Amino acid sequence: MPALDLGSGSLCAVSRFYITTPIYYVNDAPHIGHAYPTVTADAIARWHRLLGDETMFLTGTDEHGLKIQRAAEANGISPQEQADNTSQRFRDAWDLLDISNDQFIRTTEPRHHTAVQELLTRAKENGFIEKGSYAGYYCVACEAYYNADDLVDGTNCPIHERPAEWFEEDNYFFKLSSLEAELLEWLNSETVFPEGKRNEALGIIKLGLEDVSITRTSIDWGVPVPWDDDHVFYVWYDALINYATAVGFGSDIDEFNLWWPETHHIIGKDILRFHCVYWPAMLIAAGLQPPKQVHVSGFLLVGGKKLSKTGLTQITPADLVEDFGVDGFRYHFLRDVSFGPDSEFSYEQMVSRYNSDLANTLGNLLSRVTTVVHKKCGGVGPAPNPESELAAVAASSYQGAADGWERLQAPVALEATWNLLRETNAYLERNEPWKMEEGSDEVATVMGDALEVLRLTAILASPALTSASDAIWTAIGLDGSAADERLPDAALWGGYPGGLPVIKGTPLFPRLKVPEA
Repeated sequence: MPALDLGSGSLCAVSRFYITTPIYYVNDAPHIGHAYPTVTADAIARWHRLLGDETMFLTGTDEHGLKIQRAAEANGISPQEQADNTSQRFRDAWDLLDISNDQFIRTTEPRHHTAVQELLTRAKENGFIEKGSYAGYYCVACEAYYNADDLVDGTNCPIHERPAEWFEEDNYFFKLSSLEAELLEWLNSETVFPEGKRNEALGIIKLGLEDVSITRTSIDWGVPVPWDDDHVFYVWYDALINYATAVGFGSDIDEFNLWWPETHHIIGKDILRFHCVYWPAMLIAAGLQPPKQVHVSGFLLVGGKKLSKTGLTQITPADLVEDFGVDGFRYHFLRDVSFGPDSEFSYEQMVSRYNSDLANTLGNLLSRVTTVVHKKCGGVGPAPNPESELAAVAASSYQGAADGWERLQAPVALEATWNLLRETNAYLERNEPWKMEEGSDEVATVMGDALEVLRLTAILASPALTSASDAIWTAIGLDGSAADERLPDAALWGGYPGGLPVIKGTPLFPRLKVPEA
């Protein structure tokens, strides 16, 4: 195993967190299957910013390869025009969903060409790349080679259910088969989650690794191979290196050394082989550290079928934002889609969750509290009771939320947060502050506790509800933004100061109805 190159930079004691989405093909427009991992990564990045971590969040587009070249030909434009137009559509979709990425990388950027050439040149100099010839089946939609045994009915790609094409050409090969021991060591050190996906990656290795083609001569839309002008790098080996490019590989080794040890990838299960076998092997071959963790999600299904850019299952983010708003969209995919297994999308379920959690539990609590504060407290929010029965619930909810976000289980984190809201609604029902004497100590105590819960909720829900959290923050009289607070201190009971003007506004989440067919 080659020695790992850590450059000349030194690692500081500052806590850092680097999270990435897959980079998305620019052969067609984004759909909700792309939005789900992107919203998940965004929420995780926002949580780490709340913790005070220096955070880097990367997404972007994969713009080389035969699939892009053919899409451009079908559209009557150049591959670069195809990449430019569709990459912008992804940027627009992420802007719509309030995605807070620090970088948006494109594999056609000059800095990326430099990184690809440097990393794979290192692998070649270390003896892991050699020339050969390849003959086999290739799925253009996957940009992946398949053995005949992997194909359905001997001809069809198992992912896209369409015939694979036969290719024969001279290639450079990556000597993957020589890195089995190093890959097993990496996979056995708690690097791939969930456990079932780690076992799947281990199974791929234990079945036997073959050397893999990493260049093409049949196309020229790709990163040129620096030691052979007739070849370009095969799209996957170009694309995977984007994660390193974005944090300085090939341009700033000190910056790379600060971020790379804290790398966390979010991927879909269909690209597990590339990210959990090929990618760590490429890094090891180049003398670099493999990623710290890879988190693998299942498919988002519609009618039992995987979402597709070309089939009837395509649903764009804008289609749903029009009905549910940005926060409603984000909340559904974070609350109802468990990270790991496949999940079925349902419009009716989305309406049900919106109404139960956002309109009823959260929206009604905010409306009820602001209304009672205006009627019973002169519109000025009282401070909470330090000994409130809700304090212990709040502490438990914070711990549950922190655990959920740490494990990339947004449903767990949001359930813990909404438990605090449900307990607060029950607390108000028991105490009935709307029946208490105006200006009394009793009403001040109850409403101060409720306002403190709204403060805590605005912070804990801010990774999911980017607009509503700030609306709550403003409504209870606080300055700035909930996202500016820092945990765990901001989660301590008693942070609402009291004496602030409370705003009674329009409903935060108006109830929705499922449209009639």
